[in-house]
Amino acid sequence: MQIRTTFDRELDELLDQVLTLGSMVEDAIMASVNYLKKRDLSGSRRIIEHDQEINTRRFELEALALGLIALHQPVAGDLRVLGAVLEVVTELERIGDYAKGIARINLSIGDQPLLKPLIDIPLMAETAMDMLRQGLDAFVSRDIAAAHAIPDRDHEVDDLYNQVNRELLTYILSDPACFQQANYLLWAAHNLERAADRVTNICERTVFMVTGTMEELA
Repeated sequence: MQIRTTFDRELDELLDQVLTLGSMVEDAIMASVNYLKKRDLSGSRRIIEHDQEINTRRFELEALALGLIALHQPVAGDLRVLGAVLEVVTELERIGDYAKGIARINLSIGDQPLLKPLIDIPLMAETAMDMLRQGLDAFVSRDIAAAHAIPDRDHEVDDLYNQVNRELLTYILSDPACFQQANYLLWAAHNLERAADRVTNICERTVFMVTGTMEELA
């Protein structure tokens, strides 16, 4: 009984740290888009530097999860939970990479003014990160109903991405000199679209963790 109590406590602590990593990633995404919007190059440099902290935290959580597997030799549901943690922290680290990518895009645009004030790209970030918060809450609480529902919002991000694509194409057609910056902004939007896709992956892992059945949710 004491061994089980210790395992449960350490697992709860591990899941709390997964949520902390999620918050770090969310902050990085939102900040990277805000710095792009405000043309804050020094802020983007900080995002790039901060990415190493996200990477380090991911590896620390992987080590903790593997340590629990080695120490307690869990089976069935408990093993699925720890396997899911390994998958989820990888997805979070990849989303952090998208924040770094947006920061690099901002630096590539440099001192140029934006073609237009950013509207849809920040909305993409807000929607994707709202999905991420809900997805991680569903993961930690093992709420498969929520895990099934959250990927339905992916179309909101896709619709915004398509809107960005159409609008930037219009700018290029009217002035081919806009091509380079328009391409940069499209890549920023693509990073956010991929971030939302990775939330769906987290939801799929949640369903597998609880049910033992892998389902495609989008």
